[in-house]
Amino acid sequence: MSRYLLDTHALIWWWLGDARLSERASVAMRDREQMICVPSVCALEIANKVRIGKLPAMAPFVAAYGELVEADSFRHLDLTHEHALRAGTLLGKHGDPFDRLIAAQALIEDMTVITCDRELAAFGCKVLW
Repeated sequence: MSRYLLDTHALIWWWLGDARLSERASVAMRDREQMICVPSVCALEIANKVRIGKLPAMAPFVAAYGELVEADSFRHLDLTHEHALRAGTLLGKHGDPFDRLIAAQALIEDMTVITCDRELAAFGCKVLW
């Protein structure tokens, strides 16, 4: 069984049926034999973007976020202080705190990130797209 961690855009594109989600990512996310985790920072990023008007289409998903994650047989991955400390100390130019947290979780938990963001690999993360 492979262990995957979703980047926020992958989760959004999955739920919206967006064609930007790669075929490889979609196949992995559909495979119930795989362990697919959703970092808790995705909830913050999505809710924040809905609040400021950048993702109005996701408003209904925010209301049912926990249930939707579980309905897809994904698992929640809570943020720990170890993840936060690692995110803060990662070397590299990538300044997005959400991506830094996802990278730190992937590194600590030994997971492959499903993402189209190639900069995450610069942190040493394994990526799938």
